[in-house]
Amino acid sequence: MAFDPGERWRELVDGPGRGLALDEALLVVAAHDHPELDVESQLERLDELAARCRPPTLDGLLHLLFVEEGFTGNRDDYYDPRNSYLDAVLDRRTGIPITLSILTLEVGRRCGVPLAPVNLPGHFLLRDRVDPDVFVDPFNGGAVLDRTAVERLHAAMRPGEPFDETHLDVPGPFDILARVLTNLQLVFTQRSDVAGLTWVLRLRSQLPGVAPSELRQLSRVLAAGGSYHEAAAVAAEAAARADAAGLPDLAASLLAESRRLLAKLN
Repeated sequence: MAFDPGERWRELVDGPGRGLALDEALLVVAAHDHPELDVESQLERLDELAARCRPPTLDGLLHLLFVEEGFTGNRDDYYDPRNSYLDAVLDRRTGIPITLSILTLEVGRRCGVPLAPVNLPGHFLLRDRVDPDVFVDPFNGGAVLDRTAVERLHAAMRPGEPFDETHLDVPGPFDILARVLTNLQLVFTQRSDVAGLTWVLRLRSQLPGVAPSELRQLSRVLAAGGSYHEAAAVAAEAAARADAAGLPDLAASLLAESRRLLAKLN
């Protein structure tokens, strides 16, 4: 049976967030762009990298990925959608902070180097689980940072925004996937790529706890492409979620949008 990335995505996001395989989830995202992708063979590439990690320590991991393999942040074309596809990151040895961080996290997991993701606003990082005062910046060649350096990085990325201790909290897998999809959403919006934007919004709409406003955006993109029936169904679902969240005005507005879209079918 042929691999169905949409079906596999639903299986991943319908399961418990704890233990969700981020490497596979990112590859399933990539398979929506290029359905011929062999996810299993890409996972084996991560296995092979981990098998070469000697010694299996943080220093050994960083030397393998950022010295021997030469992974680096893509500063020349940051908004290339391939920066968000894990297979392309492996092929091209370049990506954005979040994909390079997930690559490092997943190779580290395989070789026994425990790292935690850090969802720092504007710049994704990793934190050493053994020594929580040690941070890693995969986008900048696997640079090792201390707490002061992380705060300086935040100040540079978000001038005038105070540093909050919660910035160092470990995000859940669904939060990480939402950030990956947000990056792609921005890229496809900038490129006026309606097809790409549509599948990204569909994936986002299936994440647990998605806001009614995000469903509304998907509905409007579908309607702009002439898919009125699906757009109406999405708007109706958004209305139900808004009502359940105690937002009656938003629910009424969304329900009206759904009815207008259904009227276009007549």
